[in-house]
Amino acid sequence: MIDKIRGISGITPPSEPNKKKEGKGDFSKVLKEALDKVNAQQKKAEKMADDYAAGKISSIHDVIIEAEKASMSLRLTVEVRNRIVEAYREIMRMQL
Repeated sequence: MIDKIRGISGITPPSEPNKKKEGKGDFSKVLKEALDKVNAQQKKAEKMADDYAAGKISSIHDVIIEAEKASMSLRLTVEVRNRIVEAYREIMRMQL
């Protein structure tokens, strides 16, 4: 838990002066990876629907579950985007 706090604050304790920061990547990379995952879920749901229509899959339940997962991930992505845009607008409204 303390390591997470140290990573957030960017403060290096005196006992670890030569330890380098190890980030998971910049914001654009993280965002691109998340969008790629959502896109993959959408494609998987579409493929399962096509396979069901072609008779390759007999369980409609699996198709519906995958479609709902894809739908929920897309809604979450749109909501995150809306929050980012709103935060950007709020920053632009700030007076210096």
